[in-house]
Amino acid sequence: MARYFDVHPENPQKRAIGQVVELVRGGGLIAYPTDSCFALGCALGNKEGIDRIKTIRHLDDRHHFTLVCQDFAQLGQFVHISNAVFRAIKATTPGSYTFILPATKEVPRRLLHPKKKTVGVRIPDHVVTQALVEELGEPLLSTTLLLPDQEEPMTQGWEIKELLDHQVDAVVDSGDCGTEPTTVIDFSEDVPEVVRIGAGDPSPFE
Repeated sequence: MARYFDVHPENPQKRAIGQVVELVRGGGLIAYPTDSCFALGCALGNKEGIDRIKTIRHLDDRHHFTLVCQDFAQLGQFVHISNAVFRAIKATTPGSYTFILPATKEVPRRLLHPKKKTVGVRIPDHVVTQALVEELGEPLLSTTLLLPDQEEPMTQGWEIKELLDHQVDAVVDSGDCGTEPTTVIDFSEDVPEVVRIGAGDPSPFE
């Protein structure tokens, strides 16, 4: 049975955030809100958590996982980023974008794209997400909570709790989430390529 946390969207309760992070540190898998839509998240080194995400979403090894980071200082530990790319990303973050960049050695190999050795990173503009990654002290390994038989992500925490009650360890609910996933920009070649148009305005990268 998943634990259900009703968290205030603007002033998240410290106790609740602490309990969720404790679950993550203990190997738990959570469903949580972001500035685009709900996501599935676990700790970086949680191999079982990654396998559970792949099972829930029917993902193969080519899927780009995303490291949800608190800020640029954290992001810079996990990806190689040139000055020009840094400026382009800085102008649009925090926000509903995922950036694909070459990974550093800090990223577990199983998270990398098998050929490109890249990983997705993002800094969300969402109070609750920020509170979670700040308390965790490292990025949350994440992917959009979009189930194989659904065209749009679920927007209601209680719905997710009902559907994934035995597949996740906690559901964090802070009100409605959007249904649009992030806009994905591939910077693996230093030149931006818009891979997916979502909640973030793609025009700065076109």
